Amino acid sequence: MSTESLPKVVAIDGPAASGKGTVALRVAQALGFRYLDSGSLYRLVALRALERNVAADDAPALAQIASTLAPEFDGGRVGLQGRDVSEALRSETVSALASRVAVHAPVRSALLARQRAFRAPPGLVAEGRDMGTVVFPDAWLKVFLTASAEARARRRHKQLIEKGISAKMDDLLRDIRERDVRDTTRAAAPLVPAADAVILDSTDLTVAAVTDAVLALYRDRCGASGRR
Repeated sequence: MSTESLPKVVAIDGPAASGKGTVALRVAQALGFRYLDSGSLYRLVALRALERNVAADDAPALAQIASTLAPEFDGGRVGLQGRDVSEALRSETVSALASRVAVHAPVRSALLARQRAFRAPPGLVAEGRDMGTVVFPDAWLKVFLTASAEARARRRHKQLIEKGISAKMDDLLRDIRERDVRDTTRAAAPLVPAADAVILDSTDLTVAAVTDAVLALYRDRCGASGRR
């Protein structure tokens, strides 16, 4: 099948707490497209690793977990073996471990086909760290969403406080900077903008403004090509 006949993909990449998940979900809802939160797959691997006491540097065991995952996605909920793990996946412990799990090439390879399987009519909005560079290099539109580390730490702090979880800004800022280093320097699929990606700095923008900007880019792309 040629890439012209494949369902269109909007790839939204970016560092931790850049807002890409919220924006991607809103864009998918506006377009009526499917939605892929690729980070949830790595968090699932991290969650299972914690439950099985698998070390973060045990690449073969982590890849085995990745290859046998059977998650169930229902809107914003994630199920695993009959239980709802949505909240567990968003914990700071799981999120931090997911960043360490993701550096292993065997884990990324094990999850590659699973991510590509989300591409189906009428289209897909995929968010993560290598959607436009590795998973969907032929994406119809590629956006790299970024923000200052300080702004991202404030957003994460707000999210945690709203959930009743205490957190220190200094700790969150250090964690985000450490994740940035891991993500951008790993050998397997490092976090970098695709050569043809549009870079959006959301430091001083609302979620609604960023969503509108991505939708405008999509519509401009459709108008320029004559395709919808």
